Order: sequence, then structure tokens, then C-alpha cells
Amino acid sequence: PVPGGVAVIDLGDSAEPRPVARFGSKRAMVIDQDGRWKALVGLSLTMLPGSKIISVQNAEKSREEMVSFQVKPKNYPEQRIKIKETKYVSPDKEQLARINKESGHIGDQFRIWRDVSGIPLLFDWPVDGRLSSPFGLKRFFNDKPRKPHSGIDIAAPEGTDILMPLSGVVTDTGNYYFNGNTVFLDHGQGMISMFCHMSKISVKEGESLARGQKVGEVGMTGRVTGPHLHWSLSLNQNRVDPMLFLPERKSEEKATSSK
Repeated sequence: PVPGGVAVIDLGDSAEPRPVARFGSKRAMVIDQDGRWKALVGLSLTMLPGSKIISVQNAEKSREEMVSFQVKPKNYPEQRIKIKETKYVSPDKEQLARINKESGHIGDQFRIWRDVSGIPLLFDWPVDGRLSSPFGLKRFFNDKPRKPHSGIDIAAPEGTDILMPLSGVVTDTGNYYFNGNTVFLDHGQGMISMFCHMSKISVKEGESLARGQKVGEVGMTGRVTGPHLHWSLSLNQNRVDPMLFLPERKSEEKATSSK
């Protein structure tokens, strides 16, 4: 695995009760795959390569062991974007206060843990559109360096339906400075989707949604240069590449340097 990727670690026969895995202080997803327990560990984009360790406890918490894995380096390409509204590049003091408050709330959403089993690892594309910005890009807005792209952008006409990529629970909706109209979706075991820039939100907090149900519509709210869905996928509080869980599309166009 690489920064922004997912480490898949074998934890033994699934005939035994499901173990508990932690990466640092954060609990990691554990699923049954082909008769084996597998830990899925999300790796942050800022993670340094090298040897890493997860701790694994048996279900009775009477035994704990450490399992190591290697993270390889990856160099993500650059993306340079021109933003007309300078408030989205150099916010003023009042805007920064809002951004900081929202950042804390977003972090709270990514910390949600709901203990479920049977999570499928092959998702559906949430929007019928073109992948316009891939995950991990080193971003420059008006030539100023900013945080790397912690999701994927799918370009589609405004009003295009956004559908659930897999089942989940709506944990929050709202309007955010950079992200515009946003929905948070809890798929279970620390896997959280964040859908941004929507023109319409069709769901409410607390709703349980099935795969394929409508979440809202594509828009261009927040910091955008055109209509698209930004999709961040978080696993044990680290943003990972949603493409790792999506089927390949034969007609998929190559990502461009603009949205």
C-alpha cells in the first residue's frame, strides 16, 4: 500500500470470533473475506513510507499481538487551478473563523464508528459522469500551494442525480465554506463518505439509505470551477482513494487538470 491507499492485512480464520484491530489509537475495519478475517487500514496522504504496525486483540480481549506491514512511497502529480473568487484562495479573518469551526465539525463526522458486518468492498459510481480530478493531486490555487486533493471529482451537468454507492446512514448535512452543500454518510466500521458541492440535498440526518437511493443532485456550491461531485472517503479517519473500491469503466476518460 501507499499513502492515501488501504492496507489489507490477514488476521486469521474467520471461524474464530471477529478480532479488534487498531492502527495507533484508531479502530480499523475488520471484515470476513473468503473465510479469513481481514483488517482494512486507511493510510493518510501525509504518511511517511516504511514499516507500520497494527495491534490486534482477540474477541475476548485476552490476547494482543502486533502485526507489521510496509508502506511504499508514491509521488502524486500536481494540479493548478485558477479561482476567480479570491475569498476561496485567501479568506479574511471572519471567513477563516468559519473555516476553522467547520473543520472541527468535519473531523467529528469522520470519527464516527458504527459496528456493522458484511460491508461490500465493491461500490457503485455515485454519479454518471467523468472523472475530472483524481485523488491525491498536489494542488495549487492561483499558484498558491494548498492541501492535496483528498477525494475524487466527478464532473456532470448541474442537477444530475447523486446515488448511494453502498448502503449507509446520513449522519449530517449542511452548507460549508469550501465544500458547499454537503452530506456525510456512515457506511459502518469507520468508513465515511463526504459528498460536496451539491445543488440539492434530498436526505435528512438519521436516514438509513440503501445502495442506489438518491442523495441529492450535482451542483457548484462552495469552491468550484464547474459542476461536479467531490467525494471524499474516510477509513479510520484517514482519507483514502475511492477508486480503490470502484469498478473500472471501459469508457472512463482520463483525468484532466481542470474540473
